[in-house]
Amino acid sequence: MMHISAIIVAAGSSQRMGGGGKKEYRFLSSEADGSKPSQTVLGAAFHTFASSPRISSIIIVHPVKAEIGETAARVAIGAHALDGYQGEVFFVPGGESRRISVFHALSLLDALEGSRSGLVLIHDGARPWVDNALVNRVIDAAIEHGAAIPVLPLTETPKELDETGIFVKQHLHRSRLALAQTPQGFHFAPILEAHRKAAELSMKTNTEWTDDAEIYGAFLGKVAVVSGDIRNKKITFSGDL
Repeated sequence: MMHISAIIVAAGSSQRMGGGGKKEYRFLSSEADGSKPSQTVLGAAFHTFASSPRISSIIIVHPVKAEIGETAARVAIGAHALDGYQGEVFFVPGGESRRISVFHALSLLDALEGSRSGLVLIHDGARPWVDNALVNRVIDAAIEHGAAIPVLPLTETPKELDETGIFVKQHLHRSRLALAQTPQGFHFAPILEAHRKAAELSMKTNTEWTDDAEIYGAFLGKVAVVSGDIRNKKITFSGDL
């Protein structure tokens, strides 16, 4: 059976959420009967991967700051969930950017037996509504193609603006564009190598990338797509809860 790991990235500062604490550690909105919800944003994401029989290990990437670091991440997930998971769980501090945070987790995985010949899924900790059907689609496509991400079609026509932000520079065709989601799946050794190359280039040129699929595409090759899920929304603002 292929070794499949899941990296859940939750090392950001949540600046756009406003007050109320780190978004991944907040509880999801109240239940219909008015009772307190049982899961945090991070806890819900963890539950999906922990409930998949295909996932061998989970790595949580948390902030470096002590007050929102590993201890806070463990509390957000819950002792019952952590103790009930049959696989391995690791915690690793993030970095100054998402890329660096993911690289920290990949470097930890590199030392684990079986990881290098396996698959890794990289997921935003702020996407609590991911489900196992989507996880399985990504896994299957990544096994076949080497790299795969879930995408959603655009429902409105996008425009590229000029440098002033006042005028349209280019009228884009939405049929050839899509919105990327996570988890994004990769064979482990290639995505680790791509991240190493990205780290080297970033040190020389300050280049950054928005997600792991872009890093893979920049250094290795094509990324396959599968159907995303409109419910798999990323929490960015407080109203998203």
